[in-house]
Amino acid sequence: MRILGGRFKGRDLPTLTGDGCRPAMAKVREALFNMLAARGLQVEGARVLDVFAGTGSLGFECLSRGARFAHFVEFNKSLARRIADNARMLGLAPREFSAVVSDALKLLSRPPVQPFDLIFVDPPYGRDLLAPVLDLISAKHWLAPDGLLVAEVEKALTPQTWPASLELETDRLYGQTRILIWTPASPASPSTPEPSTP
Repeated sequence: MRILGGRFKGRDLPTLTGDGCRPAMAKVREALFNMLAARGLQVEGARVLDVFAGTGSLGFECLSRGARFAHFVEFNKSLARRIADNARMLGLAPREFSAVVSDALKLLSRPPVQPFDLIFVDPPYGRDLLAPVLDLISAKHWLAPDGLLVAEVEKALTPQTWPASLELETDRLYGQTRILIWTPASPASPSTPEPSTP
């Protein structure tokens, strides 16, 4: 896995394969960070949550681009260990990252100590986990008031509803991958928003 931008640009990090691990393709990551920049997100200084982290490619990309802290959540112990090892290999300080072994739904069912500016969600395909994850992020206030929530899901998954506190900003297809980006809804937003046009 190669980091595409920032202070670690060009660095190759060892990854594990199997167990449903799907590192975000370089072209998808590049497109995603271009979309985030176009929406005014300042990665520098941001607090980032990477749920179903896998290889941690999105969280590491943020840290390379100046994020203050990234919290990686991964149920697979070997993957979580690899994330922590890669963070140390990059020379990241303990205050800059944490990699925890946890069931995502269990972790998200508790409110955070502090909300996150940017949340990535990349659930295993075919497990119907996106809806309950969105519900918990909304109900427990994991997302900061001016933050962005990004989901990377399979092409066929086209959610029709989501929590009223979230407003869908982007719905894009990249090959077999669908990228969805939400922002916190304004008070005037409808309670049951409709998906935007890709």
